[in-house]
Amino acid sequence: MDHPRRPDGFPDVADSPRSPLLGPAERAAYGELPAPAPHTPAELAALMGLLTAPRARIGSVVVGHGRDAASVASAAALAEAWEARGGVVLAAVDWPETAASWLRPARRLTAQRPDAWVIAAAPHGFVQLARRLRHSTDWDPARSYAFAGLHDPRVPALAGPGTLHGLRGALPDGGTWEVRGDWVVGFPARAEG
Repeated sequence: MDHPRRPDGFPDVADSPRSPLLGPAERAAYGELPAPAPHTPAELAALMGLLTAPRARIGSVVVGHGRDAASVASAAALAEAWEARGGVVLAAVDWPETAASWLRPARRLTAQRPDAWVIAAAPHGFVQLARRLRHSTDWDPARSYAFAGLHDPRVPALAGPGTLHGLRGALPDGGTWEVRGDWVVGFPARAEG
């Protein structure tokens, strides 16, 4: 099925009938995705660098996270670092790895009007949440930032065409990544000096 196109040329997934729930066949087609690893200091620093870049103009964030230990710890570290810089955390929203509809966490994540969303999550749960966010809210992946747990080319493929276009994140070595269309593009860490 062809979807209407947004001005940037990617499908307008808001009108797509795709369910947020991943079926067994979809999960099997992409194999098992890794669980989030604990974040590194370089990863947190790179994520803070993305959020504080002069052109970003971000003052308030909503932090969303899965309930696994690594995601909870990453979300807490980000919130602490953000507030230490004088930023505002409007809300922290968690979700289970499986849910019946994903509408409740999607609405909680977008109830505030943050400048950006920061995500720490396992891929399968986030993919389902992202589908619901794009179908049922005004969430914008281009205003969203994530830890390395979502840096996997299968994540945008599972989410569907254009669903995560613009999502950016950090890597454990201090590099960064961005979803462009359905591709995940990585950028090396900046050399000190």
